[in-house]
Amino acid sequence: MKKLSTSVSHTLRIGKLIARNLRGGEIILLSGSLGAGKTVLAKGIAQGLGIDKHNVVSPTFVFLRVYKGKHFLNHFDFYRVRSHKEILALGYEEYFYSDAITVIEWPERLKFLLPKEFLKIKLSNKSRNHRILEFIGRGPRYKQMARIIYENIRN
Repeated sequence: MKKLSTSVSHTLRIGKLIARNLRGGEIILLSGSLGAGKTVLAKGIAQGLGIDKHNVVSPTFVFLRVYKGKHFLNHFDFYRVRSHKEILALGYEEYFYSDAITVIEWPERLKFLLPKEFLKIKLSNKSRNHRILEFIGRGPRYKQMARIIYENIRN
């Protein structure tokens, strides 16, 4: 299920739409190349949870930032992870399997530590301002969530 985002503000709106479907405890994986819009989408999700989007920055140098809104938001960025031992040292399970919303940029770095169920959003550049977002649900709950989000996005 793919949708086109035509601008940064459109990607932010999609993030807010995603947030409206979250109840707590969800894991959202954001995958894509540098500059694909992962952090912009994370800002939109945060905004939808009542968190000021300007406070949300890529946690690239610290791996994790936690924000308080309607739900806690755990925002991971594993771009600079060199080995799974760094992720294990974070005590990642405490964050992944909590009542908080967990958003993970660069989830491919997790390898065998990936949770069994999640919503994955692959972002890819189509042009300077256009992004393609592909929604993939793994597990029944997330498959339904992906379908609902996909059906409610307006292009």
